[in-house]
Amino acid sequence: MIPRVNGHDFSKTSIATPLERLRLIRHVLADEAETLASLSRQIGAEAVEAAQMIADCRGSVVVTGVGKAGWIGQKWVATLGSTGNRAHFLHPSEAVHGDLGRVGPDDLAIAISNSGRSEEVLRIAPFLASNCCGLIALTGSTHNPLAELADTVVSIGQVREADPLGLAPTTSTTAMLAVSDAIAILASRLVGFAASDFARFHPGGSLGHKLAPVDRLMRPLAQCRIAPENGTVRETMVRSGIGARRTGAVMLVDDRGILTGLFTDSDLARLLEARRDDALDGPIADVMTRRFRRVIGGSLLVEAIEILKGKRISELPVVDDEGKPLGMLDITDVIAVTDIASPQQQQSPTDSQSPATRGASPRGAPPTDHDPSLGEPLWADSHRRRRA
Repeated sequence: MIPRVNGHDFSKTSIATPLERLRLIRHVLADEAETLASLSRQIGAEAVEAAQMIADCRGSVVVTGVGKAGWIGQKWVATLGSTGNRAHFLHPSEAVHGDLGRVGPDDLAIAISNSGRSEEVLRIAPFLASNCCGLIALTGSTHNPLAELADTVVSIGQVREADPLGLAPTTSTTAMLAVSDAIAILASRLVGFAASDFARFHPGGSLGHKLAPVDRLMRPLAQCRIAPENGTVRETMVRSGIGARRTGAVMLVDDRGILTGLFTDSDLARLLEARRDDALDGPIADVMTRRFRRVIGGSLLVEAIEILKGKRISELPVVDDEGKPLGMLDITDVIAVTDIASPQQQQSPTDSQSPATRGASPRGAPPTDHDPSLGEPLWADSHRRRRA
């Protein structure tokens, strides 16, 4: 079946102009999006059953498939592994040459094939059905040889490929990928997978930092300003100086060492601006901030970041279960290892351009066809310019 959108037969339509090429790109995206929307309404209880089988599996989840389905299977394995379920991929061709020995009775098998008739997958499916605790089939229908061997069949239905010829696996693999993601996410919830577990499996990069405990990035007490709450403002500011790399807030504690308030450099500036010189020699407890946000040691950094962003504050005390200070999380340290800026705060290359250059066409790129319904003007592709 050749896809037609708004009267266009994309198997015959010319793609000589940038506008025609963009139409084809957008057709593929729209076609796949439409299929996913339809699938989200039609998917049934079999997907829930598959997720429960994964959650109940005492061994490993063994995923197999060949061709494009095999690549979807490898992505499924990666998602399962990062969300709390042990999993590995079994290539069907390698399986018949000894790798079936990697499968045990506590393992759960998942076989992926859109047609349900892939020869390589069907060759090992009976073994998986007999030697594993269960076999799940992710396929295009419930009536095919693979489905007949499976304990649970998750069907994506007979979808139309977005390829203009209707041949290349496009929409079908997108549907398989989305369904596998949905099942994996439900399985992770069923096993009680939490953000702290995710942090253990993702220790590297910006994501790893955000999921790390606040203790990893907070400034320890030796680098914080801390003082008793019964001193004066002047005494506190003088005695709490600790050198160049200091925090902008003084943590004030009572006789038991429990954090009771904060006094920041901004608080001091406000006293001076208001000409309240008399307050400098008065009790700091009278002018300190008693209502402030804090986090418990061991809390995830991502939670602390949300507080910093939501409350628009630059420092966040870290305390123990008794309320005694452990350190201070400073936003400058957070920015150094994570990207917490909002899109509005991130300057794009065009932000630094002069008004005269904004909106100008790329050097050497004359305007071409423009369809207002498609958004911004289209420019001739670089490959064509180089050939010219």
